[in-house]
Amino acid sequence: MKNANMGRWMKKHKIIATVAATLLVASGSGWAQFVTTPAQKATAQQVAQNGVPLAELAPNAPDQYTVKRGDTLWAISRIFLRSPWRWPELWGMNLEDIRNPHRIYPGQVLYLLKSDGRARLSTRPGGAGDGSTVKVSPRVRSESLADSAIPTIPTQFLEPFLAEPLVLDEDTLANAPRIAATQEGRVLLTRGDRAYARSLDGKQLSTAKGQPQDFRVFRNAKQLKDPVTGVVLGYEAEFVGSAELIRSESTTEAKDKEGKAITEIVPATIDIVSSKEEMRTGDRLVPEPPKEFATYVPRAPESAVEARVVSVYGSAVRLATQNQVVVINKGSKDGMERGHVLAVLSDGERLLDKTAPDGKKETIKLPDERNGLAMVFKAFDKVSYALILQVNDGVKVGDRMVNPK
Repeated sequence: MKNANMGRWMKKHKIIATVAATLLVASGSGWAQFVTTPAQKATAQQVAQNGVPLAELAPNAPDQYTVKRGDTLWAISRIFLRSPWRWPELWGMNLEDIRNPHRIYPGQVLYLLKSDGRARLSTRPGGAGDGSTVKVSPRVRSESLADSAIPTIPTQFLEPFLAEPLVLDEDTLANAPRIAATQEGRVLLTRGDRAYARSLDGKQLSTAKGQPQDFRVFRNAKQLKDPVTGVVLGYEAEFVGSAELIRSESTTEAKDKEGKAITEIVPATIDIVSSKEEMRTGDRLVPEPPKEFATYVPRAPESAVEARVVSVYGSAVRLATQNQVVVINKGSKDGMERGHVLAVLSDGERLLDKTAPDGKKETIKLPDERNGLAMVFKAFDKVSYALILQVNDGVKVGDRMVNPK
């Protein structure tokens, strides 16, 4: 994106509150750094601290609100704002605040302050004493959310997808260890069963310190193909369960029937610790990534986004509705981050116009219409997973996602 286009886009949408010293923009095969001047940074910070225009407040926005257990940032944003993704502006956040803020907790009182035609939030009446602005955190938490900060969106919708979606590149998929055998020749495995696994890349599974001990089990990795270019963006692994490594993979010396010395392969021992589906030989293993309980800021992307839906998550699901998950063809390399809110568009229908006075029939395309909103909650290199927050009609592969307006 050229600098002039970037500037016009940010001015139009007034998202300069989230602009800091640098923005990453696509540049050929790599990434270029787009540097703002000190004057531009000062202007962005001033706009951020000014809050939002009063016209952007929700019609019944309260003067104060007490955060309750069970609240979410998205729900609170909708209480105060017509456009919930403008939450950072209401709080006076700059880009650094968005990525490294503190949290909002149940019991805190939020005060809506209005001055000079603008509004912002504070945790003190009149905004007395700075340090009064609460900051919302995207940092990973390992403890229970029940006794800590409120989440961005309802955790019951998000937690399964934080654990399950896994996008692999072709090499990782090809070299992933596999379940090679079961006890007593069992065909299917479930929680509590023992099985045996082998590596494929020459790196033996090992219980040595620093080596992965916990694994996800998957099968039937599905191609995630860009609906526009046809390029394979990655492989989505179908999560079927999890396993723990009990004994390392090894070899042992033995003799064959003729008494000749041979080296026998001894596969690694694994125990199945959870199962979404019954597992079987041939299923693959990948190291378990760290658990995520992330609270992050709902906001519009800092640069223009033009994305397409690659896949609807879940087998036998063709249309995604509210609180379901889709995959889009933009990832962290394209600047996508957790918390980015996107508008879902339905493609306008192409039809034959039969109304011309001269009887001439022409094909016309109706304009694309906004169908709902989605929030990115997990970004891989080339694709991201987004939760459908609200929608009118089902979302399908090929539907567009753009910056909200």
